[in-house]
Amino acid sequence: MVLYCAVLLYIGHLASKKMRDIRDYFAGGKRLGFINVAFSARATGESAWLLIGLTAMGFTVGVQAFWVVVGEMLGVGGAWLLLAKRFKRLSDRYDSITVPDYLESRLRDSGHWLRLIAAGSLVIFVPIYAGSQVYATGKAFHSFLGWNHFLGATIGFLVVLFYITKGGFVAVVWSDVFQGTLMLIGLVMLPIAGLLEAGGVTNIIETLRANDPNHLSITAGNGWTLLTLTQVIGFAAIGIGFLGSPQVFVRFISLRSEKEIGKGAAVALAWTILADSGAVLVGIVGRSLFTLEEIGGDKDNILPFMSQTIFPAFLAGIYIAIVLSAIMSTIDSLLVVASSAAVRDYWQKTKRPDMPDDRLVKLSQRLTLILALVAFGLGMALIAHNREKEVFWLIIFGWSGIAATFCPVIILSLFWSKLTSLGAKVGMVTGFACVPFFKFAAPPLLTEIGWEGGVTYLGALDVLLPAFLVAGLASVAASLLDKNGRARLASVEDELRDAGTGN
Repeated sequence: MVLYCAVLLYIGHLASKKMRDIRDYFAGGKRLGFINVAFSARATGESAWLLIGLTAMGFTVGVQAFWVVVGEMLGVGGAWLLLAKRFKRLSDRYDSITVPDYLESRLRDSGHWLRLIAAGSLVIFVPIYAGSQVYATGKAFHSFLGWNHFLGATIGFLVVLFYITKGGFVAVVWSDVFQGTLMLIGLVMLPIAGLLEAGGVTNIIETLRANDPNHLSITAGNGWTLLTLTQVIGFAAIGIGFLGSPQVFVRFISLRSEKEIGKGAAVALAWTILADSGAVLVGIVGRSLFTLEEIGGDKDNILPFMSQTIFPAFLAGIYIAIVLSAIMSTIDSLLVVASSAAVRDYWQKTKRPDMPDDRLVKLSQRLTLILALVAFGLGMALIAHNREKEVFWLIIFGWSGIAATFCPVIILSLFWSKLTSLGAKVGMVTGFACVPFFKFAAPPLLTEIGWEGGVTYLGALDVLLPAFLVAGLASVAASLLDKNGRARLASVEDELRDAGTGN
């Protein structure tokens, strides 16, 4: 584990020497290759929910968890194969280095409110999302080493804090390649080792069938009822977050050329199918080897317990590093995105356009530190409030908030020439508000009117898909009503056509 932390610190040191200006700090100078971007995008998009959360889901529901893998494949494939080229061409045309940069240029927004809404939503949701990762760090150290939750979270936080503030986006990407490789190898190795430990596939199937045959059913043994279909859609809808979230799409901006996209897509999809399927199989194989009581009564413990039981101490230690890789690769990316929103999209563009790059970089480093401390505080509060809360759904809430705010607007901006600045603003505010509404306000309202079934279906679906749909409809409706906004978009149709054809 010390070796792992030392590598990250060295990466931060090297990356700091490559950083010359604000473009380097936020977008790697737009000169990165497909391997770096593909691994970075996948490591960033997964986080602790893959190593701790998805393995726990495989342990809990069995093969039904593969619907999450299907959703991930659709989301990652859609982002790289359907959206990336258009987005890369347009962001290069506008010389954008952040997602709000792109939106302001594409929608001909001159009042800066679009930037402020985008920046504000990121500054709010990113610490929540990053805080859930801090929470997962404490839980991982406790599961592996028996350390106090607060001590484990603090150590993980200090390491990521050093290399992110020093090296910016370049440090993030280089560390993501290292960490993404560890994650991939670890998630492929562990279920294979578990398979050998169990004595083969037949023994695993027989054990699962004897303990709970529903673990071998893609519908959890309930058949294709309306509730089952809702659950499946809810699992698969997690992939929507890849279709426009800034922490993922800024990687397309950083590519040196759109020619890198096809090769990057192949790498990203291969990584996804291997790592995500491996995570589910860790849970399934682990369920055949251990009971819930044996792993301490907490489903999130299955990967730590299984790796420590099967492997010798040194390899088990590597799995601590692998879990931290998933966590840190997301925290660092989120913090860079949030600081870019505040410094580039608010301070530089609306307050001090004349500020030189060296001062902007220093301001970005200070703000990254502040946002990191906020995220750290939230993570500590989560630990103090409830140390047994499941990691999977806690992290998905933060993921959903960012996705519902940005994804509908990004998709519409790439394919619909009539999307206006007003429509984007309405859609982003709606998506931002719908996530907490569907999570906290809607269930009590449905209960109050006597529709308990609605609470059940909403719980199975979770918040991302309904928030995404409502935000998209709000964007379309507001754009259609905005005649003045559409009048400013005279040349957009030609730009979108050129982006689609490559001219």
